[in-house]
Amino acid sequence: MLQNGDSLIVALSGGADSVSLLNALIELKDEYNLTIYAAHLNHNLRGNEANRDEDFVRKICRNIDIKLFVKSVDIRSLAKERKQSEELCGRDERYKFFNELSEKLGAKVATAHTASDNAETVIFNLTRGAGINGLSGIAPVRDSIIRPLIYVTRDEVEAYCAGKSLDFVTDSTNLQDEYTRNKIRHSIIPVLKELNPDFENTVTRESDMLRGVNSFIELKTDEAIEQIKAENGYDSKLLSKFPEALRLSVIFKLCKLNTSEVDYKAVKLIDDSLDGGAVTLESGLTAVCKQGTLRFVKDREEDYFSEIELKLDSSFIYKGKEYSVKELKPEDKKIVFRTRRAGDTFTLPRRNITKTVKKLLNELKIPEENRDSLILAACGSEVLWIEGIGVSRRASGKLSISVKNL
Repeated sequence: MLQNGDSLIVALSGGADSVSLLNALIELKDEYNLTIYAAHLNHNLRGNEANRDEDFVRKICRNIDIKLFVKSVDIRSLAKERKQSEELCGRDERYKFFNELSEKLGAKVATAHTASDNAETVIFNLTRGAGINGLSGIAPVRDSIIRPLIYVTRDEVEAYCAGKSLDFVTDSTNLQDEYTRNKIRHSIIPVLKELNPDFENTVTRESDMLRGVNSFIELKTDEAIEQIKAENGYDSKLLSKFPEALRLSVIFKLCKLNTSEVDYKAVKLIDDSLDGGAVTLESGLTAVCKQGTLRFVKDREEDYFSEIELKLDSSFIYKGKEYSVKELKPEDKKIVFRTRRAGDTFTLPRRNITKTVKKLLNELKIPEENRDSLILAACGSEVLWIEGIGVSRRASGKLSISVKNL
C-alpha cells in the first residue's frame, strides 16, 4: 500500500477509525518519507453535531500541522434530487471529493475501513444477491485508494485509541438502526460472533480468497467477450457453449458495458433466452437474442422522416449523416428519399430476383432496431437504393448516392 515518498490524503471523519489511521500514518511518516494531508466532508445531516465533527478535525490537523481540506455538501437535498438514499449519496460525494483531491495533489487516498466494515459489507451484499464480486468485500487497494486498517477489527482500533490516549468523536447515527449497515452491526454481527468469535477476521480471509477467484473469472470473461464479438452484437450460439459460470459472468459484464445495472435474476433470464428471446432491463434497455446474435437495444422515439425528392447534387442531413445525390438519370416518375414501408420491393443488383425489403433485411440480418431508420430511395413501392446495401438492378448505372458520417 505504501511506497517510499508517497503522498497520502487521509479521509478524516473524526471517528475512532480515521483518527487511529491518521495517528498510525504519522508514526510511519519518517520511515516511509510520507507527505500527509487530510480531507473531511461535512454532510450537513446532523446539525450541530456535524459542525462539531468539522471543528474537531480542524483542531486535530492544526495541532499536528497537517494540511486539511474541507468540503460542505447538503446531502439531504442532493439525495432527494438524485432519488438516492442519503447513505449512498454521501458515499458518492465523499469519493468524488477524495478523487478530485487525489488528482490535484498526485496522492493516494487512505480510508479507515476495518475488518469489521468488511464483514458488514459482505453480509449486506449477501442479502442483495450481489454475487462473487459482492462477497469479495472491500478491496484493500483499488486504483488510488488504500485501506491500511482492513485487517484490523473495530475492537482493536478502540484498544489502540485507548492505548495512545487518542480523542475521537462518535457519530450518533451509528447508535441508531435507521441505516441498514447499523442493523447488521448491532443485530447480526453479535450473533455471528457468538458462533465464531473470530468472525470478522474469518470473513476477511474469505474475501481475500474470493477476490483472487473473481480476478481469474474477470480475466476469462474479458477473453470470452473478445471471442464472441460479432458485427451487430455478440455470437449467442458460441456464448451458449461456455460453462455456466463463465456464461453468466459474460452476460453480467455485457450488461454493465451497456450501462445497465442488473441482478442475478435478469442475468439468468438472458441466459435462458440465448436461443431466442428478449429481456427488458432497467433504463429502457432490452437484451435481444435473435438469429444467433445477442444485442442490447435502447428504447428510442419513433423515427420520423418526411419524403425528400431526389435531385442531382442535392443533399440533406439525417441522424448524424449527410446524404448526397451524385448521379441521377431522368425518370418518368418521382423518386424520393424515405424510410421503409409495407409492400416495398427491391431487385437484387447482380441477380434478376425481386424480394420484399422486409425479407431482404431479414436475410442480411440487419438488426430490427436499425431497420426503421434506414434511408431508402424509392419510386412508389419500388426501392431503387437502400442505405448500406446499394442500388437495385434497375437503378444500376443511373443512380449514385453517397453517405458520409458527420
